[in-house]
Amino acid sequence: MTSRRDFLVAAGSLAGGVALASAAGAARATPAAMQEAIRKVVGEAQIRRGRVRLEIPPLVDNGNAVPLTVSVESPMTQVDHVKAIHVFAEKNPLPNVLSAYFNARAGRARVVTRIRLADSQTVTAIAELSDGSFWTDTVDVVVTLSACLEEFV
Repeated sequence: MTSRRDFLVAAGSLAGGVALASAAGAARATPAAMQEAIRKVVGEAQIRRGRVRLEIPPLVDNGNAVPLTVSVESPMTQVDHVKAIHVFAEKNPLPNVLSAYFNARAGRARVVTRIRLADSQTVTAIAELSDGSFWTDTVDVVVTLSACLEEFV
């Protein structure tokens, strides 16, 4: 006969294991997950190439701290300015790596940072302008030592 306490401990352990297993499955990154993350940002709007410059090394020794610069050609006036810059990585557990928001008083639309990359993949930067248009640039990056490898057991 199992006591109530033993039953509750076993049930809690089982529920925790199921939650971890489902989280591990959800952490599997795919290009489709990146496309869904992009769709959440841009909706059904057309994304055009140009105006955005994504600078990231095409070959990275260590994916734990990859230098990244995104700049957007814009006069940054009240009428014509960058509202946001978003960076997506197709094989990271969370594909929306970065979102930076601007207004006309920012002076220039530029982001300089370091990101983690889980594996060799395509990195995409999308800029949202004040007129509602979206502009993009992409870079294929080869990572020799991957980051973001934490998995649930």
